[in-house]
Amino acid sequence: MTNLAEYKNILTDLIALNRDRVDYLAIRLETSQGTSIMLRGDKVDTLSEGISTGGQVRACYKGGWGFAAFNQLSTLPQRIEEAIASAKLVGEDETILAAIAPIQTSCHLPLTGRDPRQVPLAEKKALCDHYNAILRGLNHQITTTVVRYGDSNQSVILATSDGTLIEQSWADLEMRFSATARDGDTVQTGRETTGSRQGYDDLLGLDEQVEGAAKRAVNALVLPPVKGDRYTVVIDPILTGLFVHEAFGHLSEADMLYENPDLLEVMSFGRKFGPDTLQIFDGAAPEGHRGSYYYDDEGVPATTTQLIKDGVMVGRLHSRETAGKLEEKPTGNARCLNYHYPPLVRMTNTWIERGNTPVKDLFSEIKEGVYAKNWLGGMTNGEMFTFSAGEAWMIRNGEICEPVRDVTLSGNVFKTLANIEGIGDDFYWDESGGCGKGGQSGLAVGCGGPSLRINDVVVGGEA
Repeated sequence: MTNLAEYKNILTDLIALNRDRVDYLAIRLETSQGTSIMLRGDKVDTLSEGISTGGQVRACYKGGWGFAAFNQLSTLPQRIEEAIASAKLVGEDETILAAIAPIQTSCHLPLTGRDPRQVPLAEKKALCDHYNAILRGLNHQITTTVVRYGDSNQSVILATSDGTLIEQSWADLEMRFSATARDGDTVQTGRETTGSRQGYDDLLGLDEQVEGAAKRAVNALVLPPVKGDRYTVVIDPILTGLFVHEAFGHLSEADMLYENPDLLEVMSFGRKFGPDTLQIFDGAAPEGHRGSYYYDDEGVPATTTQLIKDGVMVGRLHSRETAGKLEEKPTGNARCLNYHYPPLVRMTNTWIERGNTPVKDLFSEIKEGVYAKNWLGGMTNGEMFTFSAGEAWMIRNGEICEPVRDVTLSGNVFKTLANIEGIGDDFYWDESGGCGKGGQSGLAVGCGGPSLRINDVVVGGEA
């Protein structure tokens, strides 16, 4: 199954044989070739190359879904039977899928750099060793280092009972770096992550970025913890991207909404969420980002969806089913991590549009506040969020002053959006995202945005 193109006729024949037995039938074949490397300190935890092949069948009957995954093409007729039987077992309503035009095409996301399949494993390992040496060699207080490398070339064929037949392929790469420093009982960690769908060369020349992670860990050992309080906060574009993805983007995914009437009422069109200058988008159509593609895993063309316009909610992210049930247009946001999982409504590239305020003016007239950059981690629970900043400084009388550590930003996403006081004229795409939902973790996404000034943010630190 490494050459999927030869199976197109087989898929279309099987679809034709079973089309009239269900309301909808889709077969997705996939081959993936990739590398995984992880170094922990001076040890090699993972060093592997592999090829994964397989597929999935999805069937819908009277609103009920059946799903079956497989690794051998010879078992495809049995898997079709299993998916159809499962759908008929649970289907008792009406199948509602937003209509789309059938598409027959072959498309490949272009690379601007080297294809990772053409780079020897020894060269990839040497790159990891180089970055690991930078982390370990910075300071004797560095006690733990981790370097992760991953690449994947995926090729997919999707055939559906609507007449769609799409072949699509792409490459994705990611590296993660972390360094942990210790001084007695004080422990601090610095992290950096980068990714690309452009080519292997995007992972070269990251010495300064990698060294920065180790420096932040060491420097934070002697920094005072921030005093916990409510502050006016300025966040950099990387934190803005994390915020819009985690805190607002997931709430815009329509599968979470149509199953929850209360949340659907909260996330209603026409509701004012932020200032008139706030514009939020999601879409796979912008080229060259981690969440970019031509067609989603239901054959819907990639789009750009505006979620917030002039501070008002105007859009949601959809699969064909959620779009049909909510009587809206599909947005091309049905994605699966690989053939083991059915597609879910997922973000692609999510961003806040740049504003008109010069970045230096975001700090003006802040008597006492916090400037937060980068991120260490975070979590969301519905409309509540907590993020840890990678580095931070106090703002005093409009100036960036002494650095502080242990800065966490918490709040309600709706109140936080409403408290945006300024949107910077800068912008940065963060290609480090790996999103998790429904057991499918590590799906490539892009996040972007400008610097933001936000009033009345709960900053956790030393009491």
